[in-house]
Amino acid sequence: MEKLLEKSNKSIQSVHYSYQRNVPGKINWEWRMNGLIGARGTGKTTLLLQKLQQFKKDGHEVLYVRLDDLYFVDHRITDLADAFRKNGGEYLYFDEVHKYPGWARELKNIYDSIPELKLVFSGSSIIELTKQDADLSRRALMYEMTGLSFREYLLMAGIISLPVYSFPEIIRDHVNIASVIVSQIPVLKHFSSYLKNGFYPFFLEPERDYFTTLEQIIRTVMESDLRVIENFDIAQSRKMLTLLKVIAASVPFKPNISKISQKTDLHRQTVLLYLQYLEKARMIRLVNQPERYISRLQKPDKIFLDNPNLLYALNPGIVNTGSLRETFALNQLNAKHAVFLHERADFLVDDKFVIEIGGKNKDNRQIRDFENSYIFPDDIETGHHNKIPLWLLGFLY
Repeated sequence: MEKLLEKSNKSIQSVHYSYQRNVPGKINWEWRMNGLIGARGTGKTTLLLQKLQQFKKDGHEVLYVRLDDLYFVDHRITDLADAFRKNGGEYLYFDEVHKYPGWARELKNIYDSIPELKLVFSGSSIIELTKQDADLSRRALMYEMTGLSFREYLLMAGIISLPVYSFPEIIRDHVNIASVIVSQIPVLKHFSSYLKNGFYPFFLEPERDYFTTLEQIIRTVMESDLRVIENFDIAQSRKMLTLLKVIAASVPFKPNISKISQKTDLHRQTVLLYLQYLEKARMIRLVNQPERYISRLQKPDKIFLDNPNLLYALNPGIVNTGSLRETFALNQLNAKHAVFLHERADFLVDDKFVIEIGGKNKDNRQIRDFENSYIFPDDIETGHHNKIPLWLLGFLY
């Protein structure tokens, strides 16, 4: 265990980010077991190390371990937890748990047998972490870490620190909020940069090429994370990449499953199943009309990529502006709100707000017959009445 403690201390000391992200839902770090899920590259490991750094400074005994460490080839995590607690351990954080066979069952046993430990588990495969082989639902509180909001991007880039605004606050007071912000920074310039390469925190690491890293993440999802699908083999990862490319070239669009099936050489039901898993991996988002119940055997009403940066990674040079705007709006709203398609507008938010996304010349003719209807145009700094700058949706978290 000494070696693991040494590695843990080095990892904890290596974290130098001063900003600590708030996961939507705010993690109760004193709960006995928390699970942190989220897409690859969104900063889960950094957050774990930041918390342990804080606890360690406060005099607590902490341990961070990656379960892909060679130590666990012939050691069990239950034995490690027992030894750690007997030596005064208090906070035990497991990363990359999906690399350890039977991880959920052993975590359950640790939770039940060592109540003094505060446990957190996380991993890079959101699919694997949601497919637990033991019932952790009554024990672990689960949280999801999203990519950066536009507000967080501005903060982490050292541009400006600004507060979070709720959706009702933005609707009610958008003129004043936007006026204060645009008086301090060239907001449209920074918004353009964020849409291209600001969703993932590794934009702060100059030694890593942003899009090379993002392409590696996409390939890892296809070649590793999706192996949890029954009867999936590595040869199908190429078909999955083809499927994602087909989607990227068309989003947002109403899917013709038969045509997608032909282009990817996948059976229709397989396409529908794979779409569900791509959404779980946070590569795409499936959006439906509010009254429809969608099962695995039914096609979604519309498909989007998960975030704007993926449009640039998968379709470089030919990014559609309309797709970019709608993808951003859906991504930021989904962090805290229920979003559905609307019969006449783009989205229905929380079964109440009707919103239309567009360019700066977009008018309200399309939605004027609906209560609580708003236009979110791009390329404007400030708005008026029900016309609200699109970039303000980046301040919801």
